[in-house]
Amino acid sequence: MSVAELPAAPVGGRYAAGYRLVRDLVSRHPWYFATAVSGAAVFAIFTAGSSLGIRWLIDRVIVPRFDEGGVGWGTVLAGCGLIVAISLVRAAGVVVRRTYAGRTQWGIAEDLGVEVVSRYASQPAPWHRRHSTGDLISRAGVDVETSTAVLAPLPYGSSVVLLLLVSAVGLWITDPMLGIVAVLVIPLLVLSNVVYQRRVDSHFHDAQSELGALSEAVHESFEAVAVVKAFGAEERETERLSAITARLRDARVRAVRARAGFEMALDLVPSLANLLLLWVGALRVRSGDITVGELASSMYLFTLLVVPLRLIGYVFSELPHSQAGWARVRGILDEPVDADPRDALLEAPVGVAVQLTGVTLVHDGSVVLADVTFSIGTGVHTALVGATGVGKTSLLRAIAGTMPVEAGTIRVALGGIGLVHQEPFVFAESVRFNLTLGEEVDDAVLDSAIRAADADFLQTLESGLDTALGERGASLSGGQRQRLALARELVARPAVLLLDDTTSALDPETELRVLANLRASTAAGTILMVASRPSTIAAASEVLYVADDGSVHQGTHERLMESLPGYRGLLEAFDDDRRGKRVG
Repeated sequence: MSVAELPAAPVGGRYAAGYRLVRDLVSRHPWYFATAVSGAAVFAIFTAGSSLGIRWLIDRVIVPRFDEGGVGWGTVLAGCGLIVAISLVRAAGVVVRRTYAGRTQWGIAEDLGVEVVSRYASQPAPWHRRHSTGDLISRAGVDVETSTAVLAPLPYGSSVVLLLLVSAVGLWITDPMLGIVAVLVIPLLVLSNVVYQRRVDSHFHDAQSELGALSEAVHESFEAVAVVKAFGAEERETERLSAITARLRDARVRAVRARAGFEMALDLVPSLANLLLLWVGALRVRSGDITVGELASSMYLFTLLVVPLRLIGYVFSELPHSQAGWARVRGILDEPVDADPRDALLEAPVGVAVQLTGVTLVHDGSVVLADVTFSIGTGVHTALVGATGVGKTSLLRAIAGTMPVEAGTIRVALGGIGLVHQEPFVFAESVRFNLTLGEEVDDAVLDSAIRAADADFLQTLESGLDTALGERGASLSGGQRQRLALARELVARPAVLLLDDTTSALDPETELRVLANLRASTAAGTILMVASRPSTIAAASEVLYVADDGSVHQGTHERLMESLPGYRGLLEAFDDDRRGKRVG
């Protein structure tokens, strides 16, 4: 069921959810919020009190000036001083309120963003594969900011109750008739708030969901731009993004229309009431029941009565928006941390780097490999061979601890596991950061890793290892990115190095040179690599062959060529494919 199809929540339920939202957010920085509310309270009290100054100035200065032809300078200065003093205190309250309201909002947004990203970091690799990167980015950025948007007007909005009380009491004391006229407006504005809340909830939820979908789609499109162009799918991808954008636009337009009607009501009702108040007040002045100063004071108090209601309305208008963002953020924070497959890895016996016993792997409900058993000795260079889709990558992920094992056990040597993918990720940072990931690493270790990966080109760049790379390493070729990623893993000096077709973008000569460097280097102990070039496979110490039926065979290249027709046929197909590409 989509968000738009969900039944509308009762009004009380929505306000209870809004209260919980504010309570959960404010509890992160209660003192900042309390300071902002205190500043707003000072502003509210002295704003209402300024009506007394206005009444005193009109009745003691302005009216006597017209009636008697003059007023003493002492009276004028006293009136001006009173107004200035009240204004200065109000200004101080505004400064405190706005300063600490901003600190509250952005401090909470920062804490919340860090909490979301920390939850991402605590989740294992299988969890991340189930979630779109674009959606996760949206929740940590746009949704966090949206969920805290209600905090900006909240300190003033939380103190308007005091302003309402003081203004209403002041109106009633000045003249009960005017007080009745003014107070009758409040139910109309409250009713417009309730109607608006009922209408706008689903629109904001729809808009926030579509914004997350758009972020997800754009990120996916950017990541797969090469695939999109290769298949000539630019027009189809444009149509897909246009459809999502159109749904986002329509949801936003519906929300804005509802908000426009609400804003119109907030403007119309007080304006009409102000005219009514002026008419009734003029009659009361003519009858001598009140003075001109009391009428001006009453109209000023009525203005103070309406302005807070407008502000409360603004809080209510932001509340559904923030609730929509908060729901998406809570969806991440409330999700339990998955079990990490790395915790299931056991220590291999002495002399063994990798040992699988009865391992079964399942992906999307389908068995990928079943009852796999083999052992790789320490320091052995092994080629992992098999047709496309037989489960080679899944096997490497299971050994690396980034894919859960359905059954069986995996044992690995102490010293860490390094996994380099065919399409490695490169940060838009310096070469040095991409190699060290921000850790302090000795230059000798960097040089050794760079030489072993045949990545000397990194040191010849414009600024050497301090050269900034483009987004996702766009300034490097595919083979250069692969060698950079290989050097990054070698910096950590893993006991077992897993290469998932990592050298696929290299020419055969460079690939063999890289493999020779790895065998001669002490940066990596045992190497298990997915390979499809016959020359690369033949250079390995031994081969793990994954047959089409899921069975795994281990041995030297020569023995498998002699004993397994399927392996021999696959290698011949690899060789024919290479020759065909060279002819083409």
